[in-house]
Amino acid sequence: MSDQLKESLKNVGFSKAEAAMYVALLELGRGTVSQVAARAKVNRTSGYHVLSALVAKGLATISGREPKQEYVAEPPAKLQKFVDHELERQKGVVGRTAALIPGLDALHNRGDRPRVRFFEGIDGLRAVYEDTLTSHEPIRALANVDDMHKALPEYFSTYYGRRSRKGITIRAIIPATETGVERAKHDAEEKRESALVPADAFSFSPEINIYDDKVMIASWREKLGIIIESAEIADAMKKVYELAWAEAKRLDKTLKT
Repeated sequence: MSDQLKESLKNVGFSKAEAAMYVALLELGRGTVSQVAARAKVNRTSGYHVLSALVAKGLATISGREPKQEYVAEPPAKLQKFVDHELERQKGVVGRTAALIPGLDALHNRGDRPRVRFFEGIDGLRAVYEDTLTSHEPIRALANVDDMHKALPEYFSTYYGRRSRKGITIRAIIPATETGVERAKHDAEEKRESALVPADAFSFSPEINIYDDKVMIASWREKLGIIIESAEIADAMKKVYELAWAEAKRLDKTLKT
């Protein structure tokens, strides 16, 4: 019977030690820390702290003074009173928490600091690429098509079409591998302008996409995706990209002559 009571007490928020000490105190009626702890099979040091907690909850009182100080069990009906009090307290916590949310949101959504999100594994890489489909402007990309297709072979067979249908164009600096050259042949239908660069000198990884106020990084080898949201960082990366794009177009012409 006592074991069932202990389990029931744990179900209403008592710790294992609190349940054991409370049941032991009820069985004894009153007792010293040592007596109650021994019956509950709890060490004396822990027993002292647990009994103090029961006193704070109104479930026990202290009688006498050290060294004859004893703890006295309060009527079990006090448990209902304690639970009712806790319920009211939690309702207050809920209300105060709700009032805090607007202020906390203001801190969380501050526009003057970057927001960085990490995505792991194959699903994470899909997630960062799905985010590029939210772009409101042409995407600037440094992309190794070989790595992309090797990591997500089935994904990109539909991604290019979905991006095109959304009207999102892209400029992409791509190593001139066999796969990269083949992909560039589909530029018109996939709303892309490619700049092919020598693969032996520019076989870069990870991939970088810059769009809106975001910089997306996809590490195909480490299976890690990162999205940085920052107007300042995105603007700086766009300017760097434009410098790279001018040189990439020059190299592209060189490869085609």
